[in-house]
Formats: sequence, structure tokens, C-alpha cells
Amino acid sequence: MAPSTLATKIHPTAVVDPAARLAEGVNVGPFAVIGPEVSVGVGSVIGPHVVIDGRVSIGSDNHIFPGACIGLEPQDLKYAGDDTEVVIGDGNRIREYVTINRATASGERTVLGHHNLLMAYSHIGHNCRLGDRIVIANGVAVAGHVDIDDRAVIGGVLGIHQFVHIGSLAMVGGMSRIDRDIPPYAIVEGHPGRLRGLNLIGLRRSGLADANDGAVMKELQLLWKLIYRSEFPLSEALAQARLQQLSAPAEKLVAFLENSCKQGRRGPLPAQRQ
Repeated sequence: MAPSTLATKIHPTAVVDPAARLAEGVNVGPFAVIGPEVSVGVGSVIGPHVVIDGRVSIGSDNHIFPGACIGLEPQDLKYAGDDTEVVIGDGNRIREYVTINRATASGERTVLGHHNLLMAYSHIGHNCRLGDRIVIANGVAVAGHVDIDDRAVIGGVLGIHQFVHIGSLAMVGGMSRIDRDIPPYAIVEGHPGRLRGLNLIGLRRSGLADANDGAVMKELQLLWKLIYRSEFPLSEALAQARLQQLSAPAEKLVAFLENSCKQGRRGPLPAQRQ
């Protein structure tokens, strides 16, 4: 086997605990601080003044920009020093001064998937679970226990309430107030946030708009009209939808709303009145 050509580089001013596990090709910038329970995957870049502490697992090819803080104690008064962690996948871009807190109770995790972009000054609270290829713009505050599914786009300078679930391919306009669940494929904007319609551009970019010669897009549009533009209350509209044979994308939308309406959930955002 040929020897690796990837060298790990640690700036002389960085403080890296000897117990930290840095893979090949990791580059640690000036004045960064890395704690003993941290592991960093191949080719990741840890920028100047980054702090990574607590039990943190970071995958390959991530770029963490100056001033970010990852794995510190959760901002939760219930936290009692339990052994919790942050798990980060591959290929993420975590920009300047982003904060990602570890989870609260023993055995729990805060999770960030793969190929996400977290822009400057955004905050990911304890116990959040983010999927893949998500974009979170500058200054977004994500409270604890929030789930954000794949390919959602979150506009800048807004807050997301704890225990909210944001579905895949949703798009949230900047400076909105998000205090309830957002279904997949939706566009949301406003203070308070309201559903404005289907994210048609996102559906086209994802390929769903062209799936089955456009039949999936037509089905989603008809389903949206039934749920949000008919005279039926939400529960009855979902019951009507269940009488149809649903494609996988339509099933995702209906199942999301059914789950959001369960006891203990925050419930879905309402649609803007026409």
C-alpha cells in the first residue's frame, strides 16, 4: 500500500489536547482550541480561534471558519453535566461564529448531517437534528429539539421555536417567526410565519417537478389545494387525502401533517388566507 500524502497540520499557537483524534490531512489554524473528546475526519479544516470541546465527532472534508464554537454545554437550565455529544457528518461548511451545542440528557445527541451550509452567527441548539444539504442563512437562532429535514432553506435573521419540525425542501423567508411545524415542499414567510404555497423552484431543482412526466407535481398541487384551499378542516382534508393512492412525495406530505397534529406536537403553521 502506498504511503499517504496527506499531512496533518497544527498551527503552533493552537491548543490541541493530546487525546484528541485528528485524521490525515486535518488543518488546525491559529489559536484554535480542541478538547480531549474530539475526533476530526480526513481533510477537515479547523479555522483560527475555533473552539471544539466536549464529546464531538466531526466527519471528513468539513470547513469550520474562524470563531465557531462546537460542542460546548447546552444553554439549558436542566443540564446537569451529563455525557452528551455532537455528531457532524461530511462536507459541511460552518461559517464564522456559528455555535452548535451538545445535547442535554445522558446519551443524547445534537446531529448535523452532510453537505450543509451554516452561515455566520447562526446557532444550533441542544438536541437538534439536521439532515443533509440544508442552507441556514446568517443570524438564524435554532432552539433546542428542532428537526430540519434534507434540503430545507432557512432565510436569515429569524428564530425557530423549540420542538419545531421543518420538512424537506421547505423554504423559509428571512425575518419570519417560526413557532410551529413547516410541512415539506412549503414556502413560509411572515411574522407570524404563514404558509404561502408550494416551493415550486425547489421542487424543480430537486427533480420532483419532472418525476413521472410531471404527474408528481400535479398531484402535490392538487393535494395542497385540498388541504389548504378547500372548505375542509385540516383533519378532514387529510382523511380525504388518505382515500387516494399517494405517490411517495405526497405520502411524505400527508404523513408529516398527520404527525404534526398529534398530541404533544406544536402543530403545523396555518396557511395565509387568500
